[in-house]
Amino acid sequence: MPSNAHPAFELLRSHTIESLGIQVEEYRHSKTGAQHIHLAADNQENVFLVALRTVPMDSTGVAHILEHTALCGSEKFPVRDPFFMMIRRSLNTFMNAFTSSDWTAYPFASQNKKDFNNLLDVYLDAVFFSRLDPLDFAQEGHRVEFAQADDPNSELVYKGVVYNEMKGAMSSVPSQLWQAICKYLFPTTTYHFNSGGEPDVIPSLSYEQLQRFYRTHYHPSNAIFMTFGDIPVVEHQTKFEEQVLTRFKKLDYQVSVGDEQRYHAPVRVQEYYPLDDDEDLTSKTHLVMGWLLGKSTDLDAVLQAQLLNNLLLDNSASPLQKLLETTELGSAPSPMCGLDDSQKELSFLCGIEGSEAEHAEAFEQAVLAVITDIAENGVSDKQLQASLHQLELAQREIGGDSYPYGLQLILSGLTSATHRGDAIALLDVEPALQKLRTAAGEPNFVQNLAKTLLLDNPHRVHLTMVPDGSISQHKVAAEQQRLAELKSGLSEEQKQSVVALAQQLKQRQEQADDESVLPKVTVADVPANMHRAVGEEYKVGDSALSVYHAGTNGLAYQQVVMDLPQLDDELLAVLPIYTLCLTELGLGDQDYLAIQQRQAQVTGGLNAFSSMRGDIDNAQNLTSFVTVSGKALARNQQQLTELMDQTLTSVRFDEHARMKELISQVRARREMSVTGSGHALAMSAAASGLSSGANINHRLSGLAGIKSLKALDKSLAEPAALAALADKLSRIHKAVTNNQRRYFLAADAEHTVECIANIEQQWGQYSAGISSHFSAPPVSTNSLQAWIANTQVNFCAKAYPTVTMNHPDSPVLTVLSGFLRNGYLHRTIREQGGAYGGGASQDSNSASFRFYSYRDPRLSETLADFDRAIDWLHSATHSDQSVEEAILGVVASLDKPSSPAGEAKQAFHAQLAGRSQSVRELFRQRVLEVTAGDMQRVAETYLQADKASTAVITHNGSSEETAKLGLESFVL
Repeated sequence: MPSNAHPAFELLRSHTIESLGIQVEEYRHSKTGAQHIHLAADNQENVFLVALRTVPMDSTGVAHILEHTALCGSEKFPVRDPFFMMIRRSLNTFMNAFTSSDWTAYPFASQNKKDFNNLLDVYLDAVFFSRLDPLDFAQEGHRVEFAQADDPNSELVYKGVVYNEMKGAMSSVPSQLWQAICKYLFPTTTYHFNSGGEPDVIPSLSYEQLQRFYRTHYHPSNAIFMTFGDIPVVEHQTKFEEQVLTRFKKLDYQVSVGDEQRYHAPVRVQEYYPLDDDEDLTSKTHLVMGWLLGKSTDLDAVLQAQLLNNLLLDNSASPLQKLLETTELGSAPSPMCGLDDSQKELSFLCGIEGSEAEHAEAFEQAVLAVITDIAENGVSDKQLQASLHQLELAQREIGGDSYPYGLQLILSGLTSATHRGDAIALLDVEPALQKLRTAAGEPNFVQNLAKTLLLDNPHRVHLTMVPDGSISQHKVAAEQQRLAELKSGLSEEQKQSVVALAQQLKQRQEQADDESVLPKVTVADVPANMHRAVGEEYKVGDSALSVYHAGTNGLAYQQVVMDLPQLDDELLAVLPIYTLCLTELGLGDQDYLAIQQRQAQVTGGLNAFSSMRGDIDNAQNLTSFVTVSGKALARNQQQLTELMDQTLTSVRFDEHARMKELISQVRARREMSVTGSGHALAMSAAASGLSSGANINHRLSGLAGIKSLKALDKSLAEPAALAALADKLSRIHKAVTNNQRRYFLAADAEHTVECIANIEQQWGQYSAGISSHFSAPPVSTNSLQAWIANTQVNFCAKAYPTVTMNHPDSPVLTVLSGFLRNGYLHRTIREQGGAYGGGASQDSNSASFRFYSYRDPRLSETLADFDRAIDWLHSATHSDQSVEEAILGVVASLDKPSSPAGEAKQAFHAQLAGRSQSVRELFRQRVLEVTAGDMQRVAETYLQADKASTAVITHNGSSEETAKLGLESFVL
């Protein structure tokens, strides 16, 4: 039965979804029409989200800038930065805001009820009663300032957090591809525009336009409230009513996305993207095809499209994926591949990268030939059943590793709710899946899908995206000209207004607000103990098996973990290639295509990875493993075990062409990761000289690893080089599989006995040979690096040698990282400097303390701000409240829950790396005892200028600046 609701809300329906362990209740607020969807669950991690339908019809980024500005102070909480202040005063497990293409959402999650209600008070007021101060618009959106803020004779420059965020985002080739394909797939609706904002267009947005958009979109009649967890629905609704809804009347208009006008014939277009002018432009063209399909609110249409998507692209044996991976027209599949169901109408994309414009027609014909073959001949029953199996597995799996589980469920229903569809149906797809299974058994079902959705669908776009070495220069020149013209048109009075705005904003950023108006939790609200998964130990042959009884909803998660053997530098350099290829090649007498099909039929995927962590007492001593990991429905666990065993005993390294394809694909993905993960890559480079593990991480997975991967990919044009690589991988494999093993299993309690028996049957006779353990020589040196990449913004990092986890100073340094971010770095780097983000972190694995900035318009100034943060720590007087806030942030991250299987994996691998429950509990207790004096002491001890290493990711235009800083340049 549904919960008792508040009388202001009308219950529309209630539905129990047993497979997800939730009861979904849909309500409507009688007065305003606001929608409330409540997911009642026996889960103490409660989640809240309020979404507003936002439908911009330009690329000014109005919805995105409003998302930022709305969180900068409200009626009840008139402080400058309540959002980031609450991050510090909270035990939240998630707290953010999102701008999508047709909605803006404000979600958070917490396991502490007091904290949840505190955050709810702040979020409700921020969304519906925001102050929208013009200075916040200038800070978060855009403004012009003089390069020397108080000197009207210096040049004008654009500033603003969102402006710089989107400069960074639109440096990403996938982002440019997505915006280009959407521009033509959606010629008339909101998706035609960049909802995040185009950097060239953002400065045209006025403050008045922002206010107007807020008034017309941020209203309860246009809102969707969604909640998850064990707090009764009436408690939520009482707050909604008393704090917000009672003050509003129903809107007399409806915000919605119209239906897209359909093409009567395919559209072929050519666009250009910037590439540094000193790069070779050969084989850098992207070819992408896109189709517009049915409505995302039609569950049957969604599942049919997902089934066709799986049949075409699920794995390397799928016909279209096989074409994209093996065609000589390009080097790798495009990042724009697959079904997008996040908008009102579905779209299906496929493409290749590493091509040339003259191949566009041949690529189109090759893709259409694959689809025509399916439309005429269908697919085998094995392929069809494998695709249906993947749909079932996706429905059953309980997430929560990246986002809280409740938030994942909420977001899966949000798209349909946004367009006034059936959100509950999208949460409970089992009836529709059964309907699909029945329909799929009908003759010509797949053939008709391929024909109707793709082959005979004229709303098709063919995009050719060509590199151009001059675009970046033209953009810079155009921006400079725009600013020069703007400056030349300013009167003396207007120039003084620009100076005055910069001064006012600086004063506002530095003012001390009365934080007492904000609610908070304290250290007294922190639970006494950490929650951690606990496993049971078994023996399988001469190996240990750790079994975790977890609520996995009928899935089994399994791993084989082997000690990493000693490898020389030549073999170590290709370790990432080994783990990449291990689960992607053929086995025994079956080629990789047959094995890919087997994996799809019985598993949720297999993958392999290596891990290296410094010891808890000495970062130079490494604990290193290679892990083969897989998951399957419990009924298929025996077949999963057999497949994992064959992967370890009979993998084929003779499929040279396949290996070359895989390396080309991963090279493309890694190159494109720079603009999204630049801060992590810069920190890895800065710390690379401080320990053996950090050095190896930089060489294998960091910027140096990307550079090496590019060189390797280029070298493999020679057959002899491929054969030599295959030999290296075989040697690594022999050494790895001869080493000591450990096994991991996480499954529902009802399935673990049978799963254990299958593991014992498969591996009970295994006996390791003579094991070796990986070690590396100690590394301790400073480095100064500048990495030149295809980016419009910078990523800056500094690193200092510190201590490992077991040292009493490690928790102090961990708290210090949050303390510096809260008290100094957020203000100077983000608010004043205009970067999208900045902060610090203590990495006890590599025994290093790292400063970083993300999508940053500055370089030298940011590096100087890192130094000034240390000066601030020593010179300022710090309150007990600010220390407590930093402690709470660390505890919240330590206590953050994951999915049932994710928590089991984390506990298992932590134990393997020496991070036992008692070690982690001691670390957590030490965190709770940190004082301001402790932080000043460790800063003085470890954060010394002569011990700093620096790394930045930047662009060609910064060469003079990096040279002045004494940084050695590397071209990525």
